[in-house]
Amino acid sequence: MGKMVYKAASGHGDIEVVGGIDLCCEPQDGFPVFSSAEEITVKCDVIIDFSNPRALSPLLRYGQAHMIPLVLCTTGLSESQVKQIHECSKKIPIFFSRNMSIGINLLISLAKRAASVLGDDYDIEIVEKHHNKKIDAPSGTAFMIADEICKCKEIPFQYVYDRHCQRKPRDKNEIGIHSVRGGNIIGDHDVIFAGSNEVITLSHHAQSRDVFAEGAIKAAYFIKDKPAGLYDMNNLAK
Repeated sequence: MGKMVYKAASGHGDIEVVGGIDLCCEPQDGFPVFSSAEEITVKCDVIIDFSNPRALSPLLRYGQAHMIPLVLCTTGLSESQVKQIHECSKKIPIFFSRNMSIGINLLISLAKRAASVLGDDYDIEIVEKHHNKKIDAPSGTAFMIADEICKCKEIPFQYVYDRHCQRKPRDKNEIGIHSVRGGNIIGDHDVIFAGSNEVITLSHHAQSRDVFAEGAIKAAYFIKDKPAGLYDMNNLAK
């Protein structure tokens, strides 16, 4: 994704990539690559992160120390790490989204609308598919969809990830979340509303990682001059 972001940034005449962070420190034409945030020696306006949860704390420290806005796109973060992001956003602007696609965020809006209209008569299941190198499961986007749907309901949903050891009927307050890993699937998400006599499915299929890179560039434009606070795709879409 770092290479995709660089490619996307190169298509904008008013953006210059001044540095990168990579544990492998692979050299790049035109800018230095550092092995960690602590080693950064260049000045920048925004940092975009598509890396690994282990890189979060150093990035937050660097952002606070230098008052640099952050665009955080990494998935698989723990609850404590998300709390760190919320705390840090009190001091610097942070754009945080588990999925940088405008289309996915439209899907979430449609899913919330469907959940409100259909009510308790429809069971909700989420199926996400990704490539065989993806580490976290379920995907951050699947959680993002489920969490937003929960905001439409008065009674909290229970997330159910595996039914093979359950010998009981499905509860009404469940959201089933299922993961598929295989090949080079970039990212597919289906939200299924199953009723007594009909099934409604909302789907999003990412055909290229370019969509995530372009979303991150738009977020960087958006957050560059914002005051401290936590921002997401809903803010960008307004």
